[in-house]
This record gives sequence, C-alpha cells and structure tokens, in this order.
Amino acid sequence: MIEARRLHILRAVADHRTVTAAAAALYLTPSAVSQQLAALEQETGHRLVERGAKGVRLTPAGEILLGHTNAVLAQLERAEAELAAYGAGSAGTVTLASFATGIGLVVAPALARLARTAPGIRVRVQDAEGDASLPMVLDRQVDVAVAVEYRGAPDADDPRLTPVPLYAEPFDAVVPVTHRLADATEVPLAELAKDPWIGPYPGNPCHDVVVLACEHAGFQPRLEHSSDDFRAVVALASADAGVALVPRSALRGMDLTGVVVRPVDGVAPTRRVFAAVRRGAEGHPLIRPVLDALAEAATVN
Repeated sequence: MIEARRLHILRAVADHRTVTAAAAALYLTPSAVSQQLAALEQETGHRLVERGAKGVRLTPAGEILLGHTNAVLAQLERAEAELAAYGAGSAGTVTLASFATGIGLVVAPALARLARTAPGIRVRVQDAEGDASLPMVLDRQVDVAVAVEYRGAPDADDPRLTPVPLYAEPFDAVVPVTHRLADATEVPLAELAKDPWIGPYPGNPCHDVVVLACEHAGFQPRLEHSSDDFRAVVALASADAGVALVPRSALRGMDLTGVVVRPVDGVAPTRRVFAAVRRGAEGHPLIRPVLDALAEAATVN
C-alpha cells in the first residue's frame, strides 16, 4: 500500500530537484526525506530517483508514479473539499500569497468583499514575488497564490494546479522629464535602445517582461540599476539615472515628480495575473469564496 504522504515527498523532490530543497519546503530533515523515498521505493518495488552531482532526477518508474501522484493528490484535495462542504465549511482560515501590487489591486478589495459576504472566512496574506507564490502553493505553505505569468511557470493545464485568470495590465514607459521623448504621445521602445535602463532583478517576472519587450523591439536593454521596488525604480528615473517600463497599476498613487509616464507605441508589454490553487481544491467551501472574491475585485479594477 502506497502512503499518500510519501507521494507528497516524491512530488516535492521532482519540483525542487534536490533532497535538501524538498526537505526545506516540507519542513523536514534531508534524512527524513531520504528515508521516506527509500520506503516508497520499497512499497513500489522500483527505483524511483537517481542522485547525481547536480541533484536528483526521477527514473522512468518515478516519472510514471509522478503522473499518478498528481491525479491522486488532486483527488484527495477534492475529497477534503467535499468533506468540508458536508460539514458546512462556513468558517475557517485560508492562507494566500501575492506580490505587493496584487495585494493592493485585488487581494485587499477581495478581503473587504469577504468581510461582507463570508464573515466566517479569515484570510491570512503573505507578500511574495510573482514567481514565488506558486511553489508555496505546491509545497502546501499557502492555499492560494496570486501570481504573474513568467518564463518557466507551470502551464495552464499543469495537473498540479487550477488557475483562475484575474487581469492583464500594460507596462508604461517611465522617462525623466528632461528625456528627449518626454513630449512624445507614445514611446517607441526601439528609441530607448541606447539609454541606460532601470528594472527588476533577474528572476522577477517583470524582469522577463521588460527584457522580452526590448528584444522584440530589436535590442537588449542595458540594465544599469536594479530594484524590485517600483517606487525605487521611479525615483531613479526621476534622478535621470535611466528609463524603465513599469506596470500601470504599480504607478497608482506614486509620486511621479521628475518623470513622465507614456504608453508604449504599438503592442504594449503586458503582465497577466492569475490566482492558483492545488488542483482539486478549487471547490473547497473556504477557498471557492476567496477565488470568487478575487475574480470580482479584478473585474472592478
């Protein structure tokens, strides 16, 4: 008989590629993870992982079991959801991770809506970058992620997750008031090819959006200054340190003294924001209202 908790460990190892990283995500010791993997191999009668200099990879037998693992864990999530519904499920805590702008734009309004429509549901919010919240959901550290599409993100049909589209927003060009294009109605990105740039660090989904937009315009941006805080990005631009692309919602309520904000000429770079839960959990009576409130908040904004 295969134990479900060992399937959680197998998937964590597959996701994180090392026993140490999987152990940290699951709040276990590396030796405990290794012991559970060994027990799972004994239960199945197959070698499931191979260790190498660069970490751990699944064997063909391990890949077969991983496919069934995703289905089994999703079904367990559905079972928990149905049992919670049977028991009314009108009160409880949901944990949610979101990047800062998403908290302001949809999470906070969703919490206000839930206070009126589902006062028994308490939502605990954690600030996490747009690429960090999905692993937190998969590792069961949080129940819901508000995330941004990025290179390397799980596909929409990933068997581990159920995504809920929320909104898409353009990036605007931010240039100093003294910039040669400050009076332009729209800014052609190609005209900024020789400028110094200010942008998020590599790994931040917005970094990918900026770099890809510039590559499509025919150049590689010369990123001289890096910050994941868009207030810092705008402050540097106001100091004539460079130009930037910033999500439109991040500019709301910001001090824009010293800069001008202009739409990008042509097809604007865009970030797409979605909520995600572990597949099977979308029907949980505590989680469903949260997803609905997020979707409602997104339509208003």
